[in-house]
Amino acid sequence: MHARRTAAVLTALALAVSWAATTTTATAASGPDAAAPAGDVTSPQEAARVDSVTAEIDWFDCTNVVGPRVDCGMVDLPLDYDDPTGPTTSVAVLRQRVVDPSRKVGTLFLNPGGPGGSGVSIASNAAAFLPPAVLARFDVVGFDPRGTNFSTNVKCWNNLGEQANDLLPTFETPFPDTTIEKADFVASAKKFGQKCSTTGQPLSASMSTANVARDMDVLRRTLGDAQLSYLGFSYGTYLGNVYANMFPDRVRAIVIDGVLDPNGWQGSPATVNVPQTARIKSGEGAAKAVKETLKRCAAAGKKYCYTARLGKPAQVWKDMTTSLKKKPIDLGDGYRIDYPLVISMFLSEMYADYGPDMLDMDIWALRSMQLDPPSKSEKAFGPARQLRERLKQFEAREAAVQARAERLARAFDFPYDSSPEAFQSVLCTDGLNPRFASSWPSAAAAADKKAPGFGPLWTWASAPCASSTWTAVDEDAYRGTFDHVTANPVLVVGNYWDPATNYAGAVAAADLLPNSRLLSSNSWGHTAFLTSSCVDKAITTYLVTTKVPAEGKVCVGRSQPFRAPIDGAQMRISAVPPVGESHIVTPLPGRAPTL
Repeated sequence: MHARRTAAVLTALALAVSWAATTTTATAASGPDAAAPAGDVTSPQEAARVDSVTAEIDWFDCTNVVGPRVDCGMVDLPLDYDDPTGPTTSVAVLRQRVVDPSRKVGTLFLNPGGPGGSGVSIASNAAAFLPPAVLARFDVVGFDPRGTNFSTNVKCWNNLGEQANDLLPTFETPFPDTTIEKADFVASAKKFGQKCSTTGQPLSASMSTANVARDMDVLRRTLGDAQLSYLGFSYGTYLGNVYANMFPDRVRAIVIDGVLDPNGWQGSPATVNVPQTARIKSGEGAAKAVKETLKRCAAAGKKYCYTARLGKPAQVWKDMTTSLKKKPIDLGDGYRIDYPLVISMFLSEMYADYGPDMLDMDIWALRSMQLDPPSKSEKAFGPARQLRERLKQFEAREAAVQARAERLARAFDFPYDSSPEAFQSVLCTDGLNPRFASSWPSAAAAADKKAPGFGPLWTWASAPCASSTWTAVDEDAYRGTFDHVTANPVLVVGNYWDPATNYAGAVAAADLLPNSRLLSSNSWGHTAFLTSSCVDKAITTYLVTTKVPAEGKVCVGRSQPFRAPIDGAQMRISAVPPVGESHIVTPLPGRAPTL
């Protein structure tokens, strides 16, 4: 299996490209408004990189493994687009064929975020969450970004034993809370960067979002689409944004939902001393969602919100977290929870649109146990049971994710789990970061003042990216601006109470893109898709017709907290959303956060 590529590329010219000027201006105007500015076109230098590549997807039948109308495939793509006839990397692709070929519009590419989430997996599950009108009009395609999942894996260690030894501190707690833990995290981060900059090369230095965008452009052309149709969530919004700015004239319809602030993700010389995962203000987004939950709880009162039964909700939260920092809670059955674990559990819960109800129940349960520590008999019921059940739900969800991956592995078989390397290899090659890992404790302390608990949780996630130890550099990473004018409008979707991708990121991205439309939603959970019929209808209409919603359009999520009265004698245990209903990557409590 080898892709055929022509040699007609001006390699020397491509190497001399400056990413500050990736596009040139065209004369034709387009966009949602009559006064839309002139459109931009792909620069000759970037076109030289990708247009000379002729890819051949090696399709194979995987319907018995995945389901009807599904094709699986592998494709070889250039490891370095400056050398398109040189070494290659294999990329896994899955296509869910259109329901009604006579009405086909084209191909819709999906990305679930991560970074490092599986496009193959989300596409295999397309029928479970995409609207019928979309399935009827598009072949749905997902590909695993280079280096991840079922594509050729990036491997920074020779085996899982070495990986576990070096990353053990990060496996034991979602973020460090003691002096010893912080020292261990810094040491682990240094090893991470060093291993990915040596053993992980050359792939670890070739996994920037810009290269994934190039891969997607080659796949778009290979599958016969003149322009790209794309739906990306969370980190996938950065991929969509980078594509729109590298290939602005090749945009048919791009939806970015749960938007990363692109300038925050990329960074600049002025912001380089602030860690990448602090710049995007995810911690502030999570803290804002919790604050709003407590505010609505107070307004709803004891009849609708459990936390209000213990006092003023904001004070209950403060007392609960203060006590938890001093003393972990033993739930029985081997479950012991401390402050970092609880913060990561709360973040995971808030990824669901009914997250505030789960949050309310668990704040009540934790504080109740602190006020009245349970006996052994009580641990089987009441608050302790509530918390154990929640953790078991997340464990069951993780098992379901693994089962899905194992089913797909019958077609794409990779036994080495490179998900830690995949996340960092994208993160660290995309953005600028402080020079030394020892800078992260003070950065996390600063983030904690802005967003207690959640700020450090997010900030520590980028510690391996310290530039003195992560020296694997992708010279072709995107370093340009995010203000190019696309041939068709980009739909930017933001959720007011998103705990992972701050709504401010959507506002920033829409402000930067001249030919874009911002769709806002007063919704809960991570991303707005599937939280509101208004959002779903707008996205569906746009993907099928390229018609954007009205300027200033604001939707309202179907799930709003504290609307139904509660029964004090019966616990309301909301379930963690099943894997089959999710289009995003949800972090497991006790692990580092994901986008």
